[in-house]
Amino acid sequence: MASSTRNIHDRRLADAWATLQAHSSAGLPLDPDASRLAFADPEFLLRRETRGIRFQLELLKPDLEQQAMGIENTIVVFGSARFRSEEESASLVSAAEASGDEALVGRARALARNAHYYEKARAFGKLVAQFSAGKDPEDMLFICTGGGPGIMQAANRGAYEGDGVSVGLSIALPMEESANPYVTPALSFKFHYFALRKMHFMMRAKALVAFPGGFGTLDELFEVITLVQTRKAKQVPIVLFGSDYWKRLVNFDVLIEEGVISAADLDLFQYADEPEAAWEIIKGFYRL
Repeated sequence: MASSTRNIHDRRLADAWATLQAHSSAGLPLDPDASRLAFADPEFLLRRETRGIRFQLELLKPDLEQQAMGIENTIVVFGSARFRSEEESASLVSAAEASGDEALVGRARALARNAHYYEKARAFGKLVAQFSAGKDPEDMLFICTGGGPGIMQAANRGAYEGDGVSVGLSIALPMEESANPYVTPALSFKFHYFALRKMHFMMRAKALVAFPGGFGTLDELFEVITLVQTRKAKQVPIVLFGSDYWKRLVNFDVLIEEGVISAADLDLFQYADEPEAAWEIIKGFYRL
């Protein structure tokens, strides 16, 4: 009887979505409809008053799916979405030079100058995947990125090339791109809310490696440092990859001189310039 009841219930759920899909396929406007089942009513779910429900769904879906895939421990990799591989960067420089546009040439050469970070993020992702190969699920570490291009793609690509799976937590943006092709499809999630996305970065993070990047990278990095500093999150290795970039970008000593942080707060992170060095910091912290 229970099985029969469940099957009827499942059919009703499917019928609700089928009705909605048929409505959409016919090109009909989605007007408010009091008789539409609430869970199958986007017009209702997208109201300002149901924002809290959307928060819950964005928290729950990636959590359940990662649990099902055995993803418990991640190494989060942040960095610029603009950097490209050395091969692609060289092609972009050639195309820019052929165009005669000096501004375009300048941008292409800057990206090419930083292409080595792409290759190093790729190598780092492969190191993590190779370490986890053959281990019990509770001992495995998985690369997790923002799912986009650039450094994110590089880390996912390295994990893929190391025969591992990896997570992508992408964000819906006006200039959005689809998730990079190296994210494991079943672990490729998309978020509307930055806050929920950043929460997911930290929920399973056992380490953070921040490559050079822009506003988004800085936002994510300093949120993690703040959470650890204030003990809202447990201490994890935080690696600033590319010491020259980070030391030119932020003079952390000024924060100590002005009394806004303690000298001990600078121990919350370390610098690395090679994939192996970043990996050794993480291994040393956990005595792997």
